[in-house]
Amino acid sequence: MKKKRLIVGVSGATGIPLAEELLRELRMFPEIEVHLIVSRAARMTMTQEGTLTWEEFIALADVVEDNENVGAGPASGSFASLGMVIVPCSMKTVAGIVSGYSDTLLLRATDVTLKERRKLVLVARESPLGTIHLRNLYEASQLGAVVLPPMLSYYQHPESVEDLTRHVVRRILAQWDLEVPGRYEWQGLSEEKGED
Repeated sequence: MKKKRLIVGVSGATGIPLAEELLRELRMFPEIEVHLIVSRAARMTMTQEGTLTWEEFIALADVVEDNENVGAGPASGSFASLGMVIVPCSMKTVAGIVSGYSDTLLLRATDVTLKERRKLVLVARESPLGTIHLRNLYEASQLGAVVLPPMLSYYQHPESVEDLTRHVVRRILAQWDLEVPGRYEWQGLSEEKGED
């Protein structure tokens, strides 16, 4: 059976542990072939934040694409895929996406994903968000991207930073209906009576 492809982009924002965990969890889905594109800035950020060596990191993907090779498979609409996620997604990358400035494979692949009406998930990392960032994220959403900032949440009662990371990653996977055992699902509040 032919595997379904998912393109994972990693850009230079803070949040490399999110990319590491996403690649780990995608290994639970043998039916999916992961094509990894890593920007030059992301490789620099890995030296500061990553828990894996470069070799360990890329070993988690099925195919590692050269970000400078704008003629690689993901640069074409005929390269079938489930879509693409960029995790973390820098504001520079968002600006490139909304302006159509496809000077790298990472940006060209997002352009293709949008034009083919495939799912594009942007795990946008910046805080605070400036007016330019907000405008660009709005434009990305209008173009069809899902903007999924890695927001902290507490209703699942995390006990570690790793718990918070896994929660975000599982919300990313849920965008493609990929369920991982142990994913927290909100069940609603109980109607216990009490004083406000």
